[in-house]
Amino acid sequence: MKKALLLAGLMVVLLKASAQEINRFNPDTLKTIQLDSVINIKAEKLGVEKFINAIITDNSFYQAFRNMKKYDFIAENRIYTYNKKNKIDGRIYRKIKHSNSGTNKMQYLVKQDTGNVYKKNGKYQLYTIEMFDYIFMNAYQTDFVAEGPMAAGKAEDTNQSYKDKLKTLIFAPGRPIKGLPFIGSKTQIFTANMRQYYDYTYHSGTYLDSIPVYRFKVTMKEDLSSGTKDGLMIKELTTIFDKRNFEILGRYVDMKYSNMLFDFDVQMNIETSYVEGEKLPVKITYQGNWDYPFKKEERASFLVLHKDYNLGKGK
Repeated sequence: MKKALLLAGLMVVLLKASAQEINRFNPDTLKTIQLDSVINIKAEKLGVEKFINAIITDNSFYQAFRNMKKYDFIAENRIYTYNKKNKIDGRIYRKIKHSNSGTNKMQYLVKQDTGNVYKKNGKYQLYTIEMFDYIFMNAYQTDFVAEGPMAAGKAEDTNQSYKDKLKTLIFAPGRPIKGLPFIGSKTQIFTANMRQYYDYTYHSGTYLDSIPVYRFKVTMKEDLSSGTKDGLMIKELTTIFDKRNFEILGRYVDMKYSNMLFDFDVQMNIETSYVEGEKLPVKITYQGNWDYPFKKEERASFLVLHKDYNLGKGK
């Protein structure tokens, strides 16, 4: 039970209506989408069910991360940690060359750490940063999220690995996650019972100056009681779809929840783009606070940029 509760705390760390955004420095200043107008659903022959079904069944967004193992690329990471007054007390900047061949898979071009970042034993002060490395930085294995594809439509096994549960929460919101006390079912925002609490809006727009997209936004209804709002873990889920193939290009999740065991407030944004026709991650941002019994409260933000993708030798 203790182990499962710790997992729950760590998972929520890795997951933006402006009203929810944490009031402090945000390293993400890059604007990538320009909206046009609200979509005329009847004219476009679109509807809520089409968007929801695509969110629940899509594997291409997760596959974009698996595609990285075929490429050489540069990753720039800016990580900030904060004290209880939301003042920066730790900074990490890393510029890393990732290679898909040879023994040296990661080469640090720049590595700068200042402030309250590491413990005396050399480990990170915050579990947040450990989990960030585990999922996105590939600090502990040679391939990014190298396991098999996400299992669409399947119930999660209570004995599945912690990593699989993390991946489900990040890459497949809306699916159930068994084995997470008190929050596992709260991720299922598209069930018949949960839909009564959310509004859906659609916009047409342009992503990265050239890609025609739909933005499908799920937000809590304004007229809900404060108690009902507090009981909803996912405050907003925004998904960016490529109009041309209806694949997911971006995802934004705003999550906040509090009970006797943990307290968290997290916003996370993940964006992909095309490199020679293949979808690959280009931007990951995170803002979050979380508090877990017997652990120090953690406050952090990240900006991760991936660029200069080149297909590796023999791929």
